[in-house]
Amino acid sequence: MRRRFWIATVLALCCGDGAVAQEFPARTVTMIVPSAPGGTLDALGRLMAQGMAETLGQNVVVENVSGAGSIVGMQRLVRSAPDGYTIGFGNLGSLAANVAITKELGFDPRKDLTPIGIVANVPMVIAASNKSGARDLGTLLARIRERGDGVTFGTPGTGTTGHLAPAYLLSLTRLQATLVPYRGAGPAMSDLASGTVDAVIDQTVTMIPAHRGGTARALAVTGSRRLAQLPDVPTFAEAGVPEFDMVIWNAIVGPRDIPAPAARRLGEAVEAALASPAVASRFAELATTAPAPEERGPEVLRRRIAADVERWIQVVKDAGITPQ
Repeated sequence: MRRRFWIATVLALCCGDGAVAQEFPARTVTMIVPSAPGGTLDALGRLMAQGMAETLGQNVVVENVSGAGSIVGMQRLVRSAPDGYTIGFGNLGSLAANVAITKELGFDPRKDLTPIGIVANVPMVIAASNKSGARDLGTLLARIRERGDGVTFGTPGTGTTGHLAPAYLLSLTRLQATLVPYRGAGPAMSDLASGTVDAVIDQTVTMIPAHRGGTARALAVTGSRRLAQLPDVPTFAEAGVPEFDMVIWNAIVGPRDIPAPAARRLGEAVEAALASPAVASRFAELATTAPAPEERGPEVLRRRIAADVERWIQVVKDAGITPQ
């Protein structure tokens, strides 16, 4: 009996990591997307889930958990079992800036998450409704100067990048307008198309289809050069606001303390998905770029989260935004 016990113990010690790595995943993986369907997080999350599933050999099912500007979904992720079977797809807002704009976040992204990797960098686009009459950024800003709170920006929810962006722009231009929060980018874009709100600032994944489809008019893009997908749309610098430059990183994380073998396996699936021609082609269509391999791993993401928490605490302070 004692001999069998020691043999089992030695085998467990010698082969434990390998056994876990071989066994994971043995069932479906759930990816929490902390937003409503139809926005950038949802589109990119589903694209990555499909690509990762091919490598993992198991389904990766997206679960949209919207509310409180991504906080509800992130809290669900943080409280989930740290076994690798629940992961999350977040971005600069949900994984860093929310610390600066939310009084009681309920978790600290610097401590309560397992970084898996950065998967995409996405420029921002400001677009106006066709009913607003704004043909360019200068016209929209002039209208805000004239009407103030009478001009409305739809946002995907308080604390999201689509909320921080117009707040930051208004701070830079010393203007004031009304920010109207929705439960995700999809509902905000619907009201932009109907003219219920005057403008939205969101990532290219959401805004390029709206501009091309004629449901809204893109006025300016972030970044140092125009986008090939929107060649007729100037940069913010060309449009007269060079200080406004937000490019949004999107990343995959898990709850704290995911076993290292499972985290490595998830990271391998991320890398395989990013190498997929289907993912690369879709990224190109949406003006989205994957970081270079050395700029997207778990330690890089850990540092990025910490740095952007500090950066946005300062930005929010300088902008005079009151944490909610």
